[in-house]
Amino acid sequence: MPSPWLLVAAVALWGLLLVPASAGDVPAPTIPKGKGEQCVADTDFMRRNHMDLLTHQRDDTVRRGMRGAKFSLNGCVECHAVAGANGRTVTAADPKHFCRACHDYAAVRVDCFDCHASRPEPKMRAAATGATKAGRR
Repeated sequence: MPSPWLLVAAVALWGLLLVPASAGDVPAPTIPKGKGEQCVADTDFMRRNHMDLLTHQRDDTVRRGMRGAKFSLNGCVECHAVAGANGRTVTAADPKHFCRACHDYAAVRVDCFDCHASRPEPKMRAAATGATKAGRR
């Protein structure tokens, strides 16, 4: 018959394996606040559904020519721009970028900015330089 201490140790080890790590073990991402008083929709709704909303808006824009809708990537970038140490808005290459706060945490690659600008640019400067969306990353 096994030692009582061996049984206690086995039960304790088994219990540790069954208990998940507490959420406090991994720090939650720091999510920068947007510019406005509130988002275009409830925060929890946006956290769960933003990818579907942006995909739907992309389809409406590309296939139907519909622009300026409520859930546009440009609107997100305008409101959620984060300034870097130099005072300029950071790009998606910077870990401080709004989208990267959660996407890095969740190990999800954001490919929106392979084509789209990841920071707002003053319209006057863009018009003067003839910059395109792909050129403003």
